[in-house]
Amino acid sequence: MDYLTVILTAIGLAMDCLAVSLSCGIAMPGFGRRDAVRLGVAFGGFQAIMFVIGWGTGTAFAGYIQAIDHWIAFGLLMAIGIKMLLEGFDSRQEFSNLDIRNLKVLLVLSVATSIDALVVGISYALIDGGIIVPAAIIGLMSLALAITGGTLGGRLGERFGKRMEMLGGLILIMLGMKILVEHLLF
Repeated sequence: MDYLTVILTAIGLAMDCLAVSLSCGIAMPGFGRRDAVRLGVAFGGFQAIMFVIGWGTGTAFAGYIQAIDHWIAFGLLMAIGIKMLLEGFDSRQEFSNLDIRNLKVLLVLSVATSIDALVVGISYALIDGGIIVPAAIIGLMSLALAITGGTLGGRLGERFGKRMEMLGGLILIMLGMKILVEHLLF
């Protein structure tokens, strides 16, 4: 496997991390550098680990995972996105339930953004490539884009408040729909 392919794969997988971290930064009041790093480490770590798990399971379970991965990601992202959108309309609620300081929320988002990495890991097992370098590149790319997205989202959230939370929810909904449509059509 050439490095260009691995880097392009890593960028593709990290786009979900970028979009979700942007939404988190928008939705969470007081989102700061520490929160962006927390997202980056969680998302990057999960991307790398899920990639390795996918690679390890190989072709034995590929049919089962590929049959439902898009539905899982779609469901998780839609639920979170709809909740954010509704909270954006509620002027009484000051704090979003997209609080990545809550471990459960962070884990759900980490799993939702890394399901594709599991499937990509399975495909890498089929081409009999190495695992350490691709997993590291995927993890680092996801870390970098999640930190970038969270930082940018935090700045937008401070400036535009609830309107940006609603935008963040729409981004997650569209991301969930994109994942579902791509898997159903291709």
